[in-house]
Parts: sequence; structure tokens; C-alpha cells
Amino acid sequence: MNISSQLALTAKTNPMKEAYVFEGDSKTYAELNAAINAFASGLEAMGIKKGDHIALVVGNSPYFIVGLYGAARLGATVVPINPIYTPDELSYILRDGDVKAVITLDLLVPLFEKLHHYLPDTETYIICETPDGKEKAKNFPVEQLSLFPKMKSFTSIMANGSFMYEGPELQDDDVAVILYTSGTTGKPKGAMLTHKNLYRNAKDSADFLKMNDSDKVVATLPMFHVFCLTVALNAPLMNGATVIIVPRFSPQAIFETVKKYEATVFAGVPTMYNFLLQSQGDVEDLKSLRLCISGGASMPVALLQNFEKKYQVIISEGYGLSEASPVTCFNPLDKPRKPGSIGTTIVNVENKVVNELAEEVAPGEVGELVVRGPNVMKGYYKMPEETAHAIRDNWLYTGDLATMDDEGYFYIVDRKKDMIIVGGYNVYPREVEEVLYSHENVVEVAVVGVPDPELGEAVKCFVVTDQPVAQVELLAYCAERLAKYKVPSSIEFLEELPKNTTGKILRRALKEKLGV
Repeated sequence: MNISSQLALTAKTNPMKEAYVFEGDSKTYAELNAAINAFASGLEAMGIKKGDHIALVVGNSPYFIVGLYGAARLGATVVPINPIYTPDELSYILRDGDVKAVITLDLLVPLFEKLHHYLPDTETYIICETPDGKEKAKNFPVEQLSLFPKMKSFTSIMANGSFMYEGPELQDDDVAVILYTSGTTGKPKGAMLTHKNLYRNAKDSADFLKMNDSDKVVATLPMFHVFCLTVALNAPLMNGATVIIVPRFSPQAIFETVKKYEATVFAGVPTMYNFLLQSQGDVEDLKSLRLCISGGASMPVALLQNFEKKYQVIISEGYGLSEASPVTCFNPLDKPRKPGSIGTTIVNVENKVVNELAEEVAPGEVGELVVRGPNVMKGYYKMPEETAHAIRDNWLYTGDLATMDDEGYFYIVDRKKDMIIVGGYNVYPREVEEVLYSHENVVEVAVVGVPDPELGEAVKCFVVTDQPVAQVELLAYCAERLAKYKVPSSIEFLEELPKNTTGKILRRALKEKLGV
């Protein structure tokens, strides 16, 4: 069984059940399944086959669902990518991921027009129409683009497909998705998630959260991110629930959406909950919610308690990582939750805390959190050494320091790596440092995370230069090469950076200088 075949089963047993709602339009499971069949067979007709890699560069929309599940039914491997990535970030993933076809929005055609010359292995660009894109196209002769011969419309592929397509036989160990995660080396690593990984984690998460076919789940987290992909998309569709797609988060949009559709489940990162708490929304607007889910970053205890008190709804905080599909823990719904904890282990997954000798430590002691289960990735794409380092004796080493109490509740103490979490997005210092090091006047740079009242953390840089450079120039330089959430919030210039006796830059000393 896999996510695509499970959806097909739901379409047979409950065909008229609403599968998703998007901007006032809705589709039943029967209609969604037919669209998935048409798209999968249309891809096959144009030469895409089982095992080929397809990038999905679209926002939250039905295009994402049909693209993901259609590719899965064909047996192709999907590479979801953030649509706001810069050309450098996009081209690296498309090349490293051996992407044969790209599904993207018409608004991004100018970007791919600039990029496609550097992507010789990418044969096809499947263009999804948007209202804004169609309006701009009136003054934009796409037929004159050098990219045009490689372009096909999403609609035409659907039209050439068959509603009765069954697809090839898929194996549990076949790679369904490659999720690129920021790496400590400065280059993203592709975590290979199999059909079994996705299916088991979605099912086990849904069971833990007691999702059922009467639930209506708000999907406003980015669908390309593994948190939304599993918890707000695959898990509800696994159980015949309805997904309410919200393209962009805003407190007003959430209040209106939850009230209009009587949503029962909302998933978000702490930043979203903070915005909802600080807004002037009516408490009655969220009264239909039975459960809120938080992940992506640690939620401050005060925020959790104040939100629950104001809106009278439970927040279950959990933990996960891309390499684990992602969920390993959630605060349980049937026994006391512990604010500040990431909860207890979900079914079919094992978590434990170990020391440097891989020995499990006693409750209350700090060690590295390691994970084992059917949700753990197959490995990093084309990175056998990194895979061997991350997965040892079938245990995934998360890189996070944690403790476990006597009742099996886990607590994240600190990040073993120097990762910065900006509004739920992971930012690795080395990735930002590499960009700044490429500036001709930058001699040394160190990046740390600092507290931010809205985003949880912000990126701060300490820079040493050989010539005077304005802060605004370096920020603009970063903005051209990094996604918006990775761009530093501030840059501080120093004569030299603190180092140890071997010459290693001491980020901890810089944090102490800032009092964080």
C-alpha cells in the first residue's frame, strides 16, 4: 500500500466525499482520483516513466496534490522545491536531483527561461496556469522564448490522459520523494523517502492524532515542506478527511477559513500561532477546531498556554525531521500533555537518547536523540558517506540534544548542529556564510541565530572585510542568492572573529557577546 493507492481505495469506497477545497471550489475523492489518473497517464504518454525525477515547484494548490499523487501513481520520484528559491538554489537542486521534468507556475516561466540553458538534462517544463499568470501572458509572447519548445501545459497533459489508468506495480522501497534539506556543508542534501516511509508516517500520524473522515484540515503550511506534506496533506487524505487549501498564511485568512468551512484541525509553526494570538480575531471564529498541531520549531510555553486559554483549543506539539518523513513524537491527546515537551513516541517508531558511545542514557540525562522505524529515509541521494554517518545500525542520528523523563516524554535541550529556525524554516549558518564568503571584500564571516519576537529566530552575521563595505550592499548581495527567510536580518562588522587555538571560529563566543 502507498499514499496513491490508498487514495484510490477511498475514491472507490467513498467517492462523493469532499477531498479538498480551494478558493471556493471543491473536488470529491472520485474527481480527484480521476484527475490523478489522467495526469499520471498523460505523463507516461509524454515519455515520463517509473523512476524518473520530477520537480514540483508550485505553491499550495490542487496542482501540488495532482502533481504529487499523479507522479506517485506512475512511479516517478517527486522533488518538491520552494517556489521562492533563487536561481542559484533552484539550479543546484535540479542538477543534483537529476530532474527530467519540472512542474511549475506560469508566473515562474521568466525564471526558468534564464535557467534552462544550464539544465541540459531537464527535458520538459509543465506549466500550471494561474489568474495572475494568464493576465501577464497577454503582454508576454511565450512563443518567442527559447524555453518554449520544452514547455507543455498541465491542462493539455491532463487532457491526453486516461481516467482509468492503473500504473505500474510499485515496491515499498521505491523512492517516492526526494526532499532537499540544508546541509552543514553549505549544500542541500536530498533525503530519499520511499513509498513505505510516506505511507507509514502519514498513517501513524493520523492514527495518533485520531484523524477521521469527518475532519476538515487546514493546509496553509507550505506543501513542499515535509511537515505540511505529511500532517496536513497525506495524513488527512489517508483517512478520507477534507483538506482545506489556503495558499498563503494570514491571521485573517485563517479566521475566515476555519469559520466558513467549520475546520476541525489546524497545523502551523509557532510563528503562526503567535500571529493568531496577537490578532484581533474573534474567538468564535475558531470554535470548530478540535485540535491544533505545532511543529517546525519549539513553541514557547507561554505562547502555548496563552493561545489555548484564549481560543479554548488544544495544541499538540510534536517533533520531526525530513529524514524521518518527518514525525517521531507528538504530545498525546488521551493523557496529560507537558508544555515544553515534544511529547511521546508515535506508534511504530522508536526514539531514544544516547551518549557518544551510542549507549542509551538514563531518564533526565542529556544526549543525542536517535530514531528508528519505517519512517526513516532510505538515505541521502548520491551521498553514501553522509548516509552512513546519519544512519548507524538502523538508527537515524538527528543531531538534536534531548532528554527523556520517567514517563517517556521527550524534551529538546539544544541543537547539536548550529541550525537556525526562522519562522519554522531551517537555516544553516554555513549556507549563508558560503554566500558571504563569495563576496570579494569579505575575509571572514560567522553566522548565528538570535531571538526574534515574530519569527522565533533571525539570522545575524559577523563579518570581517578588507575594504569598507556598507551593510546594505552585503544584505542585497545575500538577497540575490538566498531565499528571503535565509537573508540576514543584520550584519555587524568586526576587526576579527574570536577563535580557538586551532584557528576555529567560535560561534558560541559571538552568542555570548550578544547575550544569547
